[in-house]
Amino acid sequence: MTAMNAPNATGSPGTEADPGTGTGTRPGTETETRPGTGTGTGVGLGTAPGGTRLLALAHRLLGSPDEAARAVSRTRRPPAAPTTSPATAPPASATVPAPAPVADLARACLELLRAHESRRPVPRDPWDRSWPESRRAPGDLDPLDVLPPSERVVFVLHDEFTVPYEEIAPIVERTPAATRRLGTRARRRLEGTEKMPEPDPARQRTAVAAFRSAARGGDLAALHALLDPDVVLRSDTGAPPPAHGARAVAHALVDRARTALPALVDGVAGLVRAAPDGTPRTVYAFTVLDDRITAVDALADPAHLSRLRLTPETEPAR
Repeated sequence: MTAMNAPNATGSPGTEADPGTGTGTRPGTETETRPGTGTGTGVGLGTAPGGTRLLALAHRLLGSPDEAARAVSRTRRPPAAPTTSPATAPPASATVPAPAPVADLARACLELLRAHESRRPVPRDPWDRSWPESRRAPGDLDPLDVLPPSERVVFVLHDEFTVPYEEIAPIVERTPAATRRLGTRARRRLEGTEKMPEPDPARQRTAVAAFRSAARGGDLAALHALLDPDVVLRSDTGAPPPAHGARAVAHALVDRARTALPALVDGVAGLVRAAPDGTPRTVYAFTVLDDRITAVDALADPAHLSRLRLTPETEPAR
């Protein structure tokens, strides 16, 4: 296969296309020497690498040798003893193969990374260059700490361990095309060149309308489906409290969004909860990428509200 230029852990340029396009320069050409592997052979999710390689993968994903060792230990536990007697046991040919160890380990590490995010007192804003982790010098600590959980998992698996995007997609709960875009964003974020994508007004309006409709119906499953797995809820007053992850954000907003009204917030679709006299109390601003809501900012501070351009939208007739 033709090799592609891949970045190192501090972010040398790659050759992926723009993250909004969902296409790469050479789709399917992902098996080449990459940083962190030391070889060009890579490791697919169907292989069973030794403990040293699994430990190296976990260390890159988590950034902590202790956490990496625990993650590997959990995912390499022997299966439980069979409950059937030898006389009734199915033939060996009918045995279901064990899950791929790399996929299991990556999922476990992703859960740990998301758990860390959920404990942050202030949710991460990956587009904010003033974020403390975004100001680290290249040699300080772990450069990968600037990446949100899913981006980190995609970058490490693909760029450092040569796992194809198609195999990473189920781990991060996205399509292969969206997973490729995550990898591109991660690369650019490490380079310091990633910029907040311009909103797509039509897609934003569709996503926010669907979110409000699901909230009004109390449909948590529908809300969950509209939210990115790494969605964050931020608040300038602490109410609602910050949250990370689709389940937590859905539960935090389902009641609040039920009574909110559609409005344009600085020109893009959002929601507003108003006092009986029509004075805005809380504005919900949304970030939508790949047709999923990746962030919700709940703004209730009067100083913030006074700077927003709010335009009520007329609801369609029923």
